[in-house]
Parts: sequence; C-alpha cells; structure tokens
Amino acid sequence: MHATRTGAVAVGLAVLAALATGCSDVERLLNQGGDTPCRDYIDQEPDTKRITITKAIKEKTGNDNEPAGTVVDSMIVQVDLLCAGQRNIDTPIKNADIAGLFLNK
Repeated sequence: MHATRTGAVAVGLAVLAALATGCSDVERLLNQGGDTPCRDYIDQEPDTKRITITKAIKEKTGNDNEPAGTVVDSMIVQVDLLCAGQRNIDTPIKNADIAGLFLNK
C-alpha cells in the first residue's frame, strides 16, 4: 500500500511540475505523436499539429533532435491532405496513406 501511495504522489508531483512549466510542455508530454488518429489530428489547432508532427517525425527517425522547420511544414501538409481523405478516420497519422483514401484501412 505504501509503495502505491508513494507512486501516486510521484505521478501527481510530475503532473504539477509539468503544469508549472507551461501548457505546451504538458501537451508535448501527453501528445500521441504518430499514434494520433486522423479524427483527432484534423481537429487540432495549428500549434498542436506542429507538436504532433514533430513528435511523429522524432518517433519515426529515432532522433530526439528537432527536425528542420521545412520538414515539419512539409509533413503537416501531407498529413493534412491524407487525413482529410481517409475513409477510416481512426487511422493513426503514421499509417495515413494514399491507399486509405480508397480503402477503409
């Protein structure tokens, strides 16, 4: 019981610390990156889309460095187009592709 309580307190403190550092840091922490479904991605604000795409690129490349702005911008345009046309809006953005425009993947 004591370990569970200690763990819960640690998680609570981590959340409070994240909240104190700013909304975008919390958003970066909780953002699903490439696992974000097209349904959710389409509804995101431009700043949140940038965070989502940046995280997805980092996941795909395995590199924690910030990708170039032009790479992020290009990927945003691609994912916007692909997600807007996906027959299955629950498709994660990392799986959005041309075939999904025609097939219910």
